[in-house]
Amino acid sequence: MKSKSLLLRAVLAALLSGWSLTATAGELSPIPLPAPQTEGGKPFMQVLKERRTTREFSAKPLPPQMLADLLWAGFGFNRVGTTNRTAPSAMNSQEVDLYVAMTNGVYRYDAAANQLQPIAAGDFRAKTGGQDFVKTAPIALLFVADLPRLGKAKPEERERYAWIDTGYISQNIYLFCASAGLASVVHELDRSQLGEILKLKPDQKIVIAQAVGFPKEP
Repeated sequence: MKSKSLLLRAVLAALLSGWSLTATAGELSPIPLPAPQTEGGKPFMQVLKERRTTREFSAKPLPPQMLADLLWAGFGFNRVGTTNRTAPSAMNSQEVDLYVAMTNGVYRYDAAANQLQPIAAGDFRAKTGGQDFVKTAPIALLFVADLPRLGKAKPEERERYAWIDTGYISQNIYLFCASAGLASVVHELDRSQLGEILKLKPDQKIVIAQAVGFPKEP
């Protein structure tokens, strides 16, 4: 009876905290991504002209190829035989990781393997921000800075570098969205709750979130 009581208390605590009882990465498998298509797209000056923030989304999921291209554009490896990326980082620290929240779970983008690595099962998009669009947009990108990778920087300057580097990646994503006809918006979020969901260490910091999806049809 005592063990049953403890189990019931654990279940109740999980429900009250907003956690899904199935929120474990073990229920998910890595998702291989198609090779990114690095040719084509709109002319650069046109992309700059069309870059904008949009807060109204369709719930339509992104096709795998488009998701692969989006993540590669954000922070993929762009020179064969190297680990150099599409966005710069301070002292080449590459301290920012992209986490992808989708309807079935949260994944971490593994640029080297071109895969999504499972982090937590369940739909946590609603926890990535306080505005209604986060529940509709099929993708919520979370920018997480692993500060120890900035080992060459002074400790008091590491977060500042991470904010700057996140801006480069976010702008890449904005420009890809403008080229591909997608909608996107950068927004604030509840870092404390998401830190637990993402199983982050104390020196891993969530910088910002960015919703991506097809624009809402008129």
